[in-house]
Amino acid sequence: MREFKGYVHGVDLGGWFSQCDHSQDRYDNFIKEEDFATIASWGLDHVRLPIDYELVEDENGGYRQDGFDRIRKALEWAGKYNLNTVLDLHKTYGYSFDVGYGESGFFENEKYQERFYKLWEKIASEFGGYGDALAFELLNEVTKKEYCDTWNRIAKECIGRIRAILPDVKILIGGYYNNSIVALKDLEAPYDENIVYNFHCYDPLIFTHQGAGWVEGMDLDFRIPVDATYGEMAKASEEQTKGIGGELKLLDPNEKLSSKYFDKCFAEAVAVAEERNVPLYCGEYGVIECASAEDTLKWYEMIGESFNRFNIGRAAWSYKEMNFGLTAPELDSVRDKLIKLL
Repeated sequence: MREFKGYVHGVDLGGWFSQCDHSQDRYDNFIKEEDFATIASWGLDHVRLPIDYELVEDENGGYRQDGFDRIRKALEWAGKYNLNTVLDLHKTYGYSFDVGYGESGFFENEKYQERFYKLWEKIASEFGGYGDALAFELLNEVTKKEYCDTWNRIAKECIGRIRAILPDVKILIGGYYNNSIVALKDLEAPYDENIVYNFHCYDPLIFTHQGAGWVEGMDLDFRIPVDATYGEMAKASEEQTKGIGGELKLLDPNEKLSSKYFDKCFAEAVAVAEERNVPLYCGEYGVIECASAEDTLKWYEMIGESFNRFNIGRAAWSYKEMNFGLTAPELDSVRDKLIKLL
């Protein structure tokens, strides 16, 4: 399996140009140049930069040049501190992984799809000349499995449009079930040598999302330690998430979480990547701030061992706030150790 060189140890800049109120104050002040300096001081090699279409498009599809200029400034800051960038389209017109944003119709509407293609053509035209310091991620977290065939078609067309402008830029593609590992096998074979397969990992969700208000059925006061047994985690999953994470039932109920768990999680993705000779990248992983700092550190140690064993590049979610912030005061006691695991 090929390595995604220059994109091995990274962090997401969630909440800056995406999943935000899209105000000028947010754009100007949430992330600044000194944050890029901090990230570089952590020893990381890249950032993943999520953007929503509102940053660069108006409601009718007209382009906002000031939005492209903001991306360009971010790329300049990244370059100044020797950081590469994954530019991730987190929301496109008509689609968001979060139904709460009210976006719909993208997978059924060819006009919305054409708008998506043209936006990527515009992005490619705006941001040539960065070489391997910039990679494109077509769309964040396709949700439903029934979108699979349509998504393969859309991705292929979009890649062709980008390639006409930037033949060699690295392009990341993820599958359904929110970039699930199990979806990678159903992606079309890579179109060329510059395709990267992308997945996300928040397993086991009952631990990483404990107390998360957006998980249906979750008690905001629910807590579970990282060293709970698989049996305890399976029972909690049934009670708190309506069975999300049902694979925990298949594990020895008396054993506890370890890097072996993540080895099993990643095995299928690694097999697909090796078969297709494509680099593998985990664009999001992390632990909600409700977990204890010590447990968060243990989880990062476990998943980090597995990432390193399989040479999987990754970006932790997220640098600041977003319920998973690595700069949160809750992590002050362990941050020095944690950032060495990213």
